[in-house]
Amino acid sequence: MLYDISMSSLLEVRDVRVRFGATEAVRGISFEIDEGEVLGLVGESGSGKSATSLAILGLLGPAANVSGEILWHGKNLLELNAAQWRRIRGREIAMIFQEPMTALNPVMPIGRQVAEAAEAHFPSWSGREAKKKAIAALEAVDLPDAALRYGDYPHQFSGGQRQRILIAMALINNPRLLIADEPTTALDVTIQAQVLELLRSLQKQYGLAMLFISHDLAVVGQVASRVAVMRAGQIVESGASAQVLRSPAHAYTSSLLAAVPTLRTNRAQPLAIVRDARAEGSYSAQAE
Repeated sequence: MLYDISMSSLLEVRDVRVRFGATEAVRGISFEIDEGEVLGLVGESGSGKSATSLAILGLLGPAANVSGEILWHGKNLLELNAAQWRRIRGREIAMIFQEPMTALNPVMPIGRQVAEAAEAHFPSWSGREAKKKAIAALEAVDLPDAALRYGDYPHQFSGGQRQRILIAMALINNPRLLIADEPTTALDVTIQAQVLELLRSLQKQYGLAMLFISHDLAVVGQVASRVAVMRAGQIVESGASAQVLRSPAHAYTSSLLAAVPTLRTNRAQPLAIVRDARAEGSYSAQAE
């Protein structure tokens, strides 16, 4: 086990396994997240990152078999019934999905979508109250002219603005844990930096704990205080972000770092596919 699980942690994942039929997508991982802490979960596509996040939220569906323990304030989420899941999902634990154009309903005004996220947990609110909360949430994520654009549709916004709308939906109920699943992947570098800065600011402002998922160690290092590196359904390395980025202990982590272009990267050389010597079957791209 790579983490010393503490009883004071907000979220504790203990030996969690996710199986789809004969395929084991997540193979006995353990980690913890404390109050107000940001943990980065990083790895290539197919490493099990998203399956882990969906397991935490109980969103994998009947095709998945999830075992182990996912403790939220000491209570195992895997033992909850559907009604208990609904009370926690979106209110205590919220998620930002990686592709806002598919996560948002294209035929519903964005203001109503944000308001609905609140109404689902506070049905006693009037429509006016829900609208007021939705506008406040949109303003909190710096969406320009939030009140005026309450009735606009997703296609009327840029990619960065749509991501801000998703963040507003996730934060409107003041959750204690925010899961951000590759929230900057579909954005250009400039907008990506703006969204990362927004998440950092909101995390500090609201004292949020966050599970930040990405394939990019450089991005994770800008947000997270600790990093867990996943490969083939397992955590192969974990530790303080600065330590992992400066002195990776696993060859796969080194490959991920080498795959990030820098000002020193030789642009005349193509990216090469290299095998991780310690992890059979794993490949990463790095500059020759």
